Parts: sequence; structure tokens; C-alpha cells
Amino acid sequence: MSLLTSLFAMSDEQAMWRVQMHDDNQAFAQLLTRWEDPIQRLCTRMLGDEHKAQDMTQEAFTRVYARRKDFQHGSKFSTFLWRVAVNLCLDELRRLKRRREVHVFGDSLDSDHPEMEFSSEQPLPNDEAVTDEDARLVRWAVAQLPEHYRSVVILRHYEDLKFREIAEVLGVPEGTVKSRMAEALSILHQVLKKPLNDQPVLWKPGVISRPNSGNAGSARQQKEALAI
Repeated sequence: MSLLTSLFAMSDEQAMWRVQMHDDNQAFAQLLTRWEDPIQRLCTRMLGDEHKAQDMTQEAFTRVYARRKDFQHGSKFSTFLWRVAVNLCLDELRRLKRRREVHVFGDSLDSDHPEMEFSSEQPLPNDEAVTDEDARLVRWAVAQLPEHYRSVVILRHYEDLKFREIAEVLGVPEGTVKSRMAEALSILHQVLKKPLNDQPVLWKPGVISRPNSGNAGSARQQKEALAI
């Protein structure tokens, strides 16, 4: 019991040090317990596919353990973990994009990837502030963003990371993160202002159709949905 109590009392960095120095499986299990849900939420928002997000989450923790010797003392474990997970998602999105381009040239779609609704069982932070339709519209709009914009918006808006922390995760200057955020918000506002076709929110690898909505919501709702 005392060992269990001490494990729960350890910080992420202390637990990771035990993993790094002693291959401590109990300490790693504690990190998994603390961080599995946030990482899966991140992957779901990045990929738009809950099943694929589960695979990416597993792979992220597998890589963290495999690269435990790379963790730098004095660094935040969360930054190390976010970086691994985001890079995995970006690699997967690029792979899907290349695959889609091949399909376009072949004028065919991959039957192994059926249409699926871009949604998550986990409510988004703004779901209490706006209507269900507005929240779904914002999720759809974020999914439209290019990968380098999408990762910044998700880390800042949904995971509440500071610009400095996002810069560390992505390995880019803080000024680049801020400019990407500004550009992403500009794109989102433009997307949300456009009239939408009466179609459900469906997601294929690299193909996202518009949600069923007669309008993009009021200016107030847009502001609430996009408040950073």
C-alpha cells in the first residue's frame, strides 16, 4: 500500500525518471493511467476516427517507453508525450493524404475505409456554451484545417497549452505558433461564414463533407465556439 501511495504521489517527471533509470513498469502504468484519456482525445480530434485514435494512443505510449532514454532531465513529461502523439498523428494524416492522391489518380476509393461520422463520444469544451449543431459545426471546421494549423488549434484551444508549450511540442519558434493560430482562426471564421450544403458530417481519409446546417450560426455563437 505504501508503494502504491508513493507512486500516486510522484510527479510525471519523477515517474518517468524511474521508467528511464529502472525500467519501472509500475511507474509507467501510473503515467498511462494519468495520460491515456487526454492523448486519446487529442488523437481523435487530429484524425477524426476514434478507432484509429485508439491505435495511435497505444503506439504513442509504446514509443515513449521505447525512447525512455531520450527523455531529458529538467524537461516536462507532458511535452515529451504530446510531441510523440502529435508527430504520430501528423505522420498518419500525411500517409492518408498520399493514399488519397493515389486513389484520385486511380479514380477509386479504398473500400477498407468506410464513411464514418466525424464525432467523439467525449464532449468538447464548448459543448456547454453553444448548441449541439454549433459545436458539431466547429468540430467539422477544425477538421478542415491543414495539419500544421489543426495541431496548433487543438493543442491551444482544447488542451489549453500555452504558446510556449506548443512551440516546444512542435519544435518550432513561438512566433510561428502564434502566426499559425492567427491564420487558422482566419480560415475558421471564413469557413463558418459560408452557407453549408444539407449533408451530414462524414469523414473519409482526407475527405470531409459539410454538416447539415442551413446557416453557420450567429456571430455570437461563432465567437463563443472559437474563443481561444
